[in-house]
Amino acid sequence: MTAEARRNNLHPRILLAPCGFKENLSVAELIESMARGVKAAAPDAEILRAPMADGGEGFAQTLAQLTGGCLHPVQVTGPVGQPLQAHLGLLGGAHVGTVAIEIAAAAGLRHVPVGQRDPLRTTSYGVGELVREALDLGAQRLLIGCGDSGVNDGGAGLAQALGIRLSDRRGRAIGRGCGALDGLAHIDLSGRDPRLGDVSIDVAVNWDNVLLGRRGVSRVFGPQKGASPKDLAALETGLRTLAAVIRRDLAIDVRTMQGGGASGGLGAGLHAFLGARLCPRFAILSRFLDFDALLERADLVLTAEGRIDGLTSFGKLPAEVARRAKQAGIPVVAIVGSVGHGANTMHEIGIDAYFSIVDGPGTMADAMSRAPELVASATEQVVRLALLDCQSTRKRKRE
Repeated sequence: MTAEARRNNLHPRILLAPCGFKENLSVAELIESMARGVKAAAPDAEILRAPMADGGEGFAQTLAQLTGGCLHPVQVTGPVGQPLQAHLGLLGGAHVGTVAIEIAAAAGLRHVPVGQRDPLRTTSYGVGELVREALDLGAQRLLIGCGDSGVNDGGAGLAQALGIRLSDRRGRAIGRGCGALDGLAHIDLSGRDPRLGDVSIDVAVNWDNVLLGRRGVSRVFGPQKGASPKDLAALETGLRTLAAVIRRDLAIDVRTMQGGGASGGLGAGLHAFLGARLCPRFAILSRFLDFDALLERADLVLTAEGRIDGLTSFGKLPAEVARRAKQAGIPVVAIVGSVGHGANTMHEIGIDAYFSIVDGPGTMADAMSRAPELVASATEQVVRLALLDCQSTRKRKRE
């Protein structure tokens, strides 16, 4: 459809392509809230759905739904050591035998109580337990989504749960969490679950996240997970030690590999410990969702994420949505929870406008509790504005 045809369309086709709101709304919940807003403004609109499974919360559920599969409950060890009810996504259709794992289900930030947010202590042990359960179920392929994590241990906890021995200079097993990595001296794979050699593992990562350095995961995302300024050096030291021992004992260099910093370094750990292949998140999603075909049918694209800021353009899916829509000449509007520093750069990557759902002064807790209605309301107003533009264009053409 040409741009002129889209402007004259009386029954707009609106493509909803959101990511989830971290610690608040899943992708499925966001799409439903946005759809209510669209229908309130344009009852005759055709709604197209493209859930952006970015590897974070909702990754397993989204892939299971797209393939006609189901969720499988699993009890694991949470990021602060608590018993936690998590899940796996058992894919259906042509993808039977593939299990989707989201790191956030076992080690997500939402599972770290506010008063215990210390990425020097939190562990990815429960993610290893999810992998082990998938193997128990006979998985042939694993798809692991990295995102929304509350850990920064480089996958050390995952390794420990799967029989990999991490020890200090005296041969003693180290503890859990990034803080324990400073004492790491040896990695021994001899006890690793042998079934891992029979499965293929692909990991959906933010391709721009690296493990170490000025833009390393500890410095960029550590503060979001509760790290104080003085903690950042310790987090960097722990991951640097891990990378050095991996390089010496496993002959793998993860220091600056693309995607290695995903989910507190779990990208690097999954590659080094399990032989997993790291993939850009959109490449994984594209196996199950023909986004470009949906885009060809759309008059307007609405994306969403919890916070839009200067980091959005660094490998996040709303930026990829905007890039593809811009190439197709389709306008894109982002519905967001909050607007941060650098958000104005989003216009350069194809997001034509962005709007926060917050409708007045209040606390974060209040906004999160009202998120479904706020998303619906903001979406309604965006669609009303878009329809007004179409009506004005048609009126000018008649005159």
